[in-house]
Amino acid sequence: MAESSKSIKEQFWDPVAGFGVTFRTMFRKVVTEQYPFEKLPTAPRFHGRHQLNRWPDGLEKCIGCELCAWACPADAIYVEGAGNSDDPDSEGRFSPGERYGAVYQINYLRCILCGLCIEACPTRALTMTNEYELADSTRESLIYEKSDLLAPLLPGMEQPPHAMLLGDDETDYYRGQYAAPAPGAGGTEEAPR
Repeated sequence: MAESSKSIKEQFWDPVAGFGVTFRTMFRKVVTEQYPFEKLPTAPRFHGRHQLNRWPDGLEKCIGCELCAWACPADAIYVEGAGNSDDPDSEGRFSPGERYGAVYQINYLRCILCGLCIEACPTRALTMTNEYELADSTRESLIYEKSDLLAPLLPGMEQPPHAMLLGDDETDYYRGQYAAPAPGAGGTEEAPR
């Protein structure tokens, strides 16, 4: 007798009980995020798309040390360093250091946006922005090249390659002891220390 009542319970009551959550929530008001049309601001320390920063004269901060690539647990960063030179016969100077990142790629198919790469960067050349819309329709477009990652040129900056304009040597850059041009003026003004 117990087996027949158990089978009736299994046949009739269990399916109805299983839909209990569905029946309880079916008539509640739906809360929908209007994401593409109403974008909520991210947290200030949100880890989004990477950016390669520049010095105030337009030279790149990246010195091609490849520490970011070594620190990346997902092996998503590829850096190829090349030498800077002030010789007129060479390519020119792209960063204030001895080297610069000639090739810089981040594969966002692999990147886990952990931020270990920005912690490893000795010159704060690599930072993370609040941009989070990284989806695309092709795999190739999710491999960001150096041109995609470089910060835009601001007023007063010059497109590299060019000689160092702020200070006498790379030590001035790294310590922030350079004479920055005053906005809208041709003279120089001592930067804050």
